[in-house]
Amino acid sequence: MPDEKGPDHSRRKERSRRAILAATRALVAEEAYEKVTVEAIAARAGVGKQTIYRRWPSKSAVVFAAVLALSMDEDADGQSVALPDTGDLEADLKLVMRATAEEFAAPSFDRLIRALNTEIANDAALAAEYREKLAQPLEEAKKARLRSAQEVGQLDADADLDLVLEVLYAPLFQRWLHRSGPLTAGYADSLVDATLRAFGP
Repeated sequence: MPDEKGPDHSRRKERSRRAILAATRALVAEEAYEKVTVEAIAARAGVGKQTIYRRWPSKSAVVFAAVLALSMDEDADGQSVALPDTGDLEADLKLVMRATAEEFAAPSFDRLIRALNTEIANDAALAAEYREKLAQPLEEAKKARLRSAQEVGQLDADADLDLVLEVLYAPLFQRWLHRSGPLTAGYADSLVDATLRAFGP
């Protein structure tokens, strides 16, 4: 008899995982979040709901896993995160901020992130996991790029990097959260310009 824990079994588990996460993203993009159920995710993915519950304890955990896999390019385990470093801080930040604005403006991503934020606001354990697995690694990657800019004199050597990131990202998040204006490339560029004026050498 074939070994149930061998390579074929591992491949089947990985296919199921990817199918579940893809189904979650698709359903959240299509439906009101409160109408999305684990049963619906299982049906869309072509698996039994117990397959989902064996891996994730709740719908919110599946949604977080879907966001994490998307953010980490479908490989959340052990993948490092890095920002571009061409030697030109302004160009690199504008590239990243434009991509961020475009991502948040995309309807499918918008609904997925709003769903995740709804769960985080009401689930302290999920908020802690989000911080550990997604927010903190991204922040450390951003700080690493800012430190390299400090080393070559493109950023104030005494700048508080946490504050730099807040000035850079918080207005974009606020505009997205409150739907108070368009998330355009021009807006992303203006945030970079303002941040560099505030924290330049």
